[in-house]
Amino acid sequence: MKTFLAVAAHGSFLEAAARVHVTQSTVSARIQNLEQGLGARLFVRNRSGASLTPAGQRFLRHAKTLLLTFEQARHDVGLPSRFRASLTIGARIALWDAFLPHWAGRMRAAAPDISLNTEIGFEEDLMRRIIAGTMDLALMYSPQQGAGIQVEHLFDETLILVGDAPDRSPPDDGYVYVDWGPTFYAQHRKVYPDLERPAQTANIGWLGLQLILVNGGTCFVPERVAAGYLRGGCLYRIQGTPTLTLPAYVVYPGDSDSSELTTALITLRALVAEGLAAGVGGSEDG
Repeated sequence: MKTFLAVAAHGSFLEAAARVHVTQSTVSARIQNLEQGLGARLFVRNRSGASLTPAGQRFLRHAKTLLLTFEQARHDVGLPSRFRASLTIGARIALWDAFLPHWAGRMRAAAPDISLNTEIGFEEDLMRRIIAGTMDLALMYSPQQGAGIQVEHLFDETLILVGDAPDRSPPDDGYVYVDWGPTFYAQHRKVYPDLERPAQTANIGWLGLQLILVNGGTCFVPERVAAGYLRGGCLYRIQGTPTLTLPAYVVYPGDSDSSELTTALITLRALVAEGLAAGVGGSEDG
């Protein structure tokens, strides 16, 4: 799988050989064996290198999943004796900010014999990992429904508009539109129906914050994420602007009977309940 992915990524058997530290003839032999096993040609070789055939394009997604499955299996099998199991959890980066690290700390305290693998990802990748079984738990803002998948609402983020100066009049040229997903887009559209495409966009809140911290401007971010910047005087909440609501969900296999997953969910729900009472993630009514 690694050899196939290396050829696909670099478009060259020679470059792939250097990446996986084998000879070019070994790469050719591995790809030939793979093609024979699949009964399909995966690459077309020419003077410029190697390009995927339609069958190779279809196999690409499976190869990534197979490699992840193997790596997960190797990690589980190779766990030190002090661990009885492992959990892999992924989430949007904003949910790792000032929230999920507290969950990880509580999990380590409640179940020190469970190894935690933590990752950052976007909805599409997180959902694919859950469906493929290479991830046990995923937190996100725009989940997809699927057979055998449980989608549970955790809390509502309160998004506020912050900027480098309290007297900015957004949306101006310094406004950075952060893509928080379709729910945010629909609310944003109602608030700013005549807004044309902003000069700057960002696909995650962290990036939007970095842009306005360095260059000035405004963007919407979760209130709990902005709290530290507001306390430190790095940013200001723009008065007279609306707050928007962004639901956060946890996604996991619905048919799992894993006691480790149950422990993780109980710990997560308890943290959310306490966090809501303390203002983390907004109020009960959004």
